[in-house]
Amino acid sequence: QMSIIQLSNGNFVVFDTIELDDHLKKQIDKLTNNGDLIEGVIGTHPFHTRSFLSFYKAYPQIAYYGTPRHLRQMPQIPWLGDLQDCNVRQKWEPDVEMRITAGGEFVNPQFGSSHLMSVFIYHPASRTLHVNDTIMYTDRFNQFLKLFGKSDGIMIFHTSIKNCGLHPTADAPYLFRDWMRNMLNDWPFDNICCAHLNIKIGGAHAQVTKLLDKTESLFVKLSKKNKKKNPNGELPVGNSPNTDVIGDECG
Repeated sequence: QMSIIQLSNGNFVVFDTIELDDHLKKQIDKLTNNGDLIEGVIGTHPFHTRSFLSFYKAYPQIAYYGTPRHLRQMPQIPWLGDLQDCNVRQKWEPDVEMRITAGGEFVNPQFGSSHLMSVFIYHPASRTLHVNDTIMYTDRFNQFLKLFGKSDGIMIFHTSIKNCGLHPTADAPYLFRDWMRNMLNDWPFDNICCAHLNIKIGGAHAQVTKLLDKTESLFVKLSKKNKKKNPNGELPVGNSPNTDVIGDECG
């Protein structure tokens, strides 16, 4: 998904990018005065990188920010900063709020492993949450689901939560869970934009809360397994702890 958020000053911020066809390019140009009203383009997920170069070629005048992996993978883009920096994450507050998930590898994730860690984006004015990969939602088979009493669609955490999505330590599952709880407490979103699949309009907060509660048994199981395999709580070589779980993580 790509989200374009209008700030209170009338300008725009783009979160994540997709490939531009002529129709979409014309829409963005009309909305943003050929890109001149875009204050920043931000990559929120370490592995969502493919369309950034083409977007940069279309709008080279804009300021670009990304995850540490974005900066490493695409040096052709003159990145102005990465999302580890609190100053970047707070740059458009209070219009837009950003937080990095806890409990897994965000700085140096290995390809083909964790897609669980990302930056969550909250837009208070529309009560919308933008999430890439960490949470997935679909209603594409809604008619089929209704036969089984599941009219609200399917919402799950990225499947890597069951293995490599979190650090292999006993506390990692609970760090992620507590981060999610704090996010839900602080951000009363109603809608959610999830990468790859669908957008849920209305009722998203309640469904994410339900998803987190339903995952509690998995958190317990993973914690016990990690403690048995890794009693000293050591992180893999090259990994970085990400344990900002309380309140404003930049505080």
